[in-house]
Amino acid sequence: MSFKEIHLRYARELFSFIFGIDGRAFFPDECEVEVSPSTGKLRRIWLNGKCIATVRAEDGLISLTLHGGERLLGLVEGVRHQVVVNERSVSRVKEGYDVSAGEVVDADPAIIPSSEVLVVDEARRLVGVGKAVLTAVEMKELRNGTAVKVRHKV
Repeated sequence: MSFKEIHLRYARELFSFIFGIDGRAFFPDECEVEVSPSTGKLRRIWLNGKCIATVRAEDGLISLTLHGGERLLGLVEGVRHQVVVNERSVSRVKEGYDVSAGEVVDADPAIIPSSEVLVVDEARRLVGVGKAVLTAVEMKELRNGTAVKVRHKV
């Protein structure tokens, strides 16, 4: 087994653990892996010349890019891994702001702080990807405070 295959297998297993979706569906064989030259650890996964995910050095978990968010959105049903926001929030996210709790319409009940989430509008179109700051219940009940730290926006 080559180093690429070992790293890709690791990424698939990690993805399956975090998102509960078959990692092979998200990371097909055509993916290219990028490793850190200093540590030899997996850093980025590319598909068709676009980075779809990174492995965070601080905790070893996966962060999605916008391309990865689009890919994940095509693999999930319902609101899994999603925070649905109102139209006001869509505009604010596009301007570079984070998602406020008062702007959340719906959210996957499994979301907890630090979860990797997809921010979508009410028509389920991707607006951005980021990290949850609150639980899903808090996002829907609270009126103030940051619900999602948006990392990449459309």
